Amino acid sequence: MAVALNPHDAALALAGMDEVVFVRWVALLEQRTGVVVAPQRKPFLVSAVRARMREVGYGNFSHYLEHISAPGAGAVEWATLVDRLTVHETRFFRHMPSFDLIRERWLPERLAGGIGALHAWSVGCASGEEAWSLAMVLHHGLLGHGGKLHFGVTASDVSAAAVATARAAIYPRGRIEEIPAQYRAEYVEMRGEEAFTPIASLRKRVAFARVNLLQAAAAPLQRLNLIFCQNVLMYFARERRRELLDGLAGLLEPEGLLLIGPGEVTSWSHPALTRVAWQGTLAYQRRG
Repeated sequence: MAVALNPHDAALALAGMDEVVFVRWVALLEQRTGVVVAPQRKPFLVSAVRARMREVGYGNFSHYLEHISAPGAGAVEWATLVDRLTVHETRFFRHMPSFDLIRERWLPERLAGGIGALHAWSVGCASGEEAWSLAMVLHHGLLGHGGKLHFGVTASDVSAAAVATARAAIYPRGRIEEIPAQYRAEYVEMRGEEAFTPIASLRKRVAFARVNLLQAAAAPLQRLNLIFCQNVLMYFARERRRELLDGLAGLLEPEGLLLIGPGEVTSWSHPALTRVAWQGTLAYQRRG
């Protein structure tokens, strides 16, 4: 719902975001989402916020900040703005070494140990490619062991628009080459000439939800065997990253695996987790 243009805003329609207001915006984003906007990212913030302000009739960053900080209509507008500020760039099988670790080592070991069911969480799934890639790897690995083990993937993102795209699971044909040939043949079906989607049996295994990682501890996610959290922590302050990782570690079942993006955190450890040695990955496993 658009709001009426404030006369004062109209006079300042081309005003920029000064440093005082920028600091206020940064504080609000970190408080509500945990995301830290570095000074060098100010142009991105200004551009994204200004584009939305023009749509709803604001020309002043401070006035718009006051609007989205208010309850009611401000909360609705905030949800829309978050979609504009969230980075949704991803691709299928984005970090192959992590999928190789799951496929070649972790999953066979868990199956040999007699695991009863498997629940994975794709954190910050964006438009869904990571979650579908994870489901393909798990489904294929389980087929090699009779295919009788129940498994599911929960995928989440803070952006409602991203979750909607992920749930729809319709991708342009040009993206299909990102999927390895074997998985492509088994788990992809075309939708007309220019789009494709995961097959129906795979779509039944993946559920999508809007979850703010800052409130992940309150989400109905527990007894997880696998947590895939890559290209997410980089947007948080370093001290906050450790807090989030401690929380994720607490959700893991014994022998559960936590996969982080290489370089997203340094010198982190947890008393219940052991670092997994696998080239090109940053992974931790909960001790049994």
